[in-house]
Amino acid sequence: MAVQQPPWSLPTQKAPEPTLKIYNSLTRTKTEFVPINGRHVKWYNCGPTVYDASHMGHARNYVTQDVLRRIMTDYFGYDVHFVMNITDIDDKIIIGARHKHLVSRLRSETLALSQALLNQVLDAWISYVQSKVRKGLPDADRPPAGGEREQWPKLAARFQDKEWRQQGLQKDEKFEMHFKAANVTYDALLKAEEQLKSGQTGAEHAHALIDSSKDVLALALDKQYGHTVSDHTIFRSLAAYWEGEFFKDMRRLRVREPDTLTRVTEYVPEIVSFVEGIVKNGYGYEVDGSVYFDTRTFDKADNHSYAKLEPWSKGNRELLEEGEGALSATTGRRSAADFALWKASKPGEPSWPSPWGPGRPGWHIECSVMASAIFGDNMDIHSGGIDLAFPHHDNEMAQSEAYHNCSAWVNYFIHTGHLHIEGLKMSKSLKNFITIDEILQRYTARQLRLAFLTQLWNAKVDFSESLMTGEVRGIEIAFNNFFTTVKALVSQAEAEGPKLDGKNRFQQAERELTDSLHASQDAFRAALCDSFNTPEAINVLRELVSKTNVYLKTPGGNLEIGLVQRVARWVGNMLRMFGLGEGESQEIGWGQERSASEGSVNREEVLMPYLRTLSSFRDGVRKLAIAKGENALKDILALSDKLRDVDLVPLGVALDDQEDGKALVKLVPPEELIKAREEKRALAEAKAARKAAAAEVDRQKRLAALEKGRVPPQELFRPPNVAEGLYGSWDENGVPLTDGEGKELSKSASKKLQKEWTLQKKRHEEFLEWQKQQQQQQQ
Repeated sequence: MAVQQPPWSLPTQKAPEPTLKIYNSLTRTKTEFVPINGRHVKWYNCGPTVYDASHMGHARNYVTQDVLRRIMTDYFGYDVHFVMNITDIDDKIIIGARHKHLVSRLRSETLALSQALLNQVLDAWISYVQSKVRKGLPDADRPPAGGEREQWPKLAARFQDKEWRQQGLQKDEKFEMHFKAANVTYDALLKAEEQLKSGQTGAEHAHALIDSSKDVLALALDKQYGHTVSDHTIFRSLAAYWEGEFFKDMRRLRVREPDTLTRVTEYVPEIVSFVEGIVKNGYGYEVDGSVYFDTRTFDKADNHSYAKLEPWSKGNRELLEEGEGALSATTGRRSAADFALWKASKPGEPSWPSPWGPGRPGWHIECSVMASAIFGDNMDIHSGGIDLAFPHHDNEMAQSEAYHNCSAWVNYFIHTGHLHIEGLKMSKSLKNFITIDEILQRYTARQLRLAFLTQLWNAKVDFSESLMTGEVRGIEIAFNNFFTTVKALVSQAEAEGPKLDGKNRFQQAERELTDSLHASQDAFRAALCDSFNTPEAINVLRELVSKTNVYLKTPGGNLEIGLVQRVARWVGNMLRMFGLGEGESQEIGWGQERSASEGSVNREEVLMPYLRTLSSFRDGVRKLAIAKGENALKDILALSDKLRDVDLVPLGVALDDQEDGKALVKLVPPEELIKAREEKRALAEAKAARKAAAAEVDRQKRLAALEKGRVPPQELFRPPNVAEGLYGSWDENGVPLTDGEGKELSKSASKKLQKEWTLQKKRHEEFLEWQKQQQQQQQ
């Protein structure tokens, strides 16, 4: 009989792997994520409307979406097709482009400062005051028609009153912004009038007036000439510029580019066909060249439901009107909730041909068409900011399901939470509006990403100075210190070679750290499966680092460097997965960004051999000096410390003294070492200041004690040191014998007074000695 292998049994899994669940806005619960097609994931993300500089709200949304995308692809291993749109035609773009174009045209056509220009700016200013500033003014302060200029100095003075400004902001949240724009124009007008009187009529003076008044002039020019602007390139150039700036900001924030990028202006024919399909299916109707979506008909149809995300917002007219845009017509709709699929273009707006006449796409239709063109009648994930949920995303789903005749166009809707700055909604009028360029001058891209990672992706984020300088900076320092120490230990171990001493270095401490690593890996996966709980995931990494640091401080220094390196590489890889990595990806940790001058040179490989030699020299000199005991050569130690604290700091080298007398060599960005040195110096100075303050307190106490000894003991019990008539007679030393009535003092009273006299004698002697010393010092 042939020899056979013994039977084999399938292992029984002790702990099942957690299932990925995502907070789905369509259910407002965490639901299991089930892609339609294996591990392929179709994901559409709402992109920006490009008409101005990107701000912190954009950073919050797109960095967060980038983190979620990286988790899906780099951690869970899904094959994600990530599509994002650019809204390059919109009411805000149209208005902004017209304003910019008309002001630029006026500037180029104006060759000299003239009374006509002054009159034009003044008329625009008066109109601006009445239409914009007036909204926030108290009734008693509103200037009558024709009295704007006369009353403005008084208003400008009142504007300095904070309480008055707050009252204006309560009436109109943009009051302060409008008032400042008007005031800048007013001051520019006064200056220009003086220049005209003195004959200064050059183009530079005229252009300075126009530049200072551009916000005020733009509205007046648009009202007068806006209808004449029709060249598509005017609108497209503004959008193209801000699109370029947006992607520059995204690259600086290390946000990955979408796999597919779409622009509205590139899909207009498809949009027209899509709208035709909705009308054909009975869910759209035409009014005066515009086409609207019939929300009531759609809501009543089988298998359809309008406003799946926020059904309670159906009647919110403010949100509905905001979703339609400032240039939209509101007449002719069958219901206030009906929204434009196609807008008939008015003079001054770009237009494209359609069966309903010249027009342009509605806002909501663009995403439906572009996503459908790429993904078809269904997608796995649709994402965007929570402010887009209604009406934008609800309208997207309704019109898409109306076109495709399907009941579910999106399976999972994920919305990033609101961003507040120091507890308040970000707003230019509240003076807390921060562009991405401005914030990156204060913090690094890594620090911003860490700030968002420490808070849930779908919760409101309160961005504050205390968050950045406290928790975020603390996390960054902890990880940096950990990786720096581990890299130094690994480098030191490689330089020393393997320890062939026959010792088993995998003992109880190593088993415990290994168990901690495995438990952390499980907890990390569980956190990310729990709807991308990045705050908990970051805490898991921090706790593992803390446990590893405890292991590194184990007495005896018999460390298993391979295990430490394994922990550090896993922690670093997870941080890089979140998009926190810098520098070379193969190095231990999350890396450090290198300056352009360093290029691709591996700084560690080049510098470490020389620095180790230098460190060994310092170790030898230090040991020699210490061995001499009380007669140690302090100058050598001072030179050694100077090498550590002064000479190596600008090179980015830190030397940490260890128990075995060997210095641990670390490579740290010079600015961090310099900052740490200055912080250490500041702490030392603060300590010295506290010590000096304590010494001063002691000095004052001693002076107070000495002051008590100024009176000679013979005078202690005589007026004016005691009340007149308290005692009747005294002995030769001034100690009282009788009271004021001539009665002899009791023995206990005499004893007490004698004791006080003796104490005062001692005090007086000390006072005289101190007084003598002071006089000698003054001579």
